[in-house]
Amino acid sequence: MRSETDKYIAETHMLDYSATSIQRLIESRKWKELDTFACIKAIYNYVRDEILFGYNVDDNISASEVLADGYGQCNTKGTLFMALLRACNIPCRVHGFTIDKELQKGAMTGIVYRMAPQNVFHSWVEVLLDNTWYELEAFILDKPYLVKLQQANSDCTGAFCGYGVAVKDFKNPVIEFDRNNTYIQSEGINQDFGIYDNPDSLLKEHHQEMSPIKAFAYRHIGRHLMNRNVKKIRN
Repeated sequence: MRSETDKYIAETHMLDYSATSIQRLIESRKWKELDTFACIKAIYNYVRDEILFGYNVDDNISASEVLADGYGQCNTKGTLFMALLRACNIPCRVHGFTIDKELQKGAMTGIVYRMAPQNVFHSWVEVLLDNTWYELEAFILDKPYLVKLQQANSDCTGAFCGYGVAVKDFKNPVIEFDRNNTYIQSEGINQDFGIYDNPDSLLKEHHQEMSPIKAFAYRHIGRHLMNRNVKKIRN
């Protein structure tokens, strides 16, 4: 008999957790030997800090492709996070939004920023633990990147928006998971698409609105410039 949470641990085309690379990673980290909370925390920290903040070729790539890239942004890191959770039998779902492009200023510069759509497609992951759904967003930026950003803007004592961040307290953003929600871009949200069982179904209904020419330019030029900016900050 199917339980209510079965749909939140199901494998999909994007959440391809049977992939050899994903199974090997889980085995090497021994995540399945941990209790549920420790497992969520370990996977969360891995996706946040060992999968670097960066821009992939597209939002709809699979979890195994994100893992192979070794970097990602909100949507793609979220896909990998969900696949790893579900592979460890932990229910999760995805919540879709758009954010104002101002949040990306600094990571996006010059003509790339000017050409970018005003509303940028965004999502976070919601994880079920002890009958509570936790909203987890702060896995997007790896800690070394965030720390360098804080050092470069050490005079900022309140809210901050830019470089992939939109928070009320830039010095002390809530990025550690300890049975709590975590956020890093939530202050930039301007549209809510609601909750979906998986990223496949979310992307069927909502995706980044961009002309074919702009999409081509992003894929082949824009994202490489953005990744170079992010690396400069991190290093």
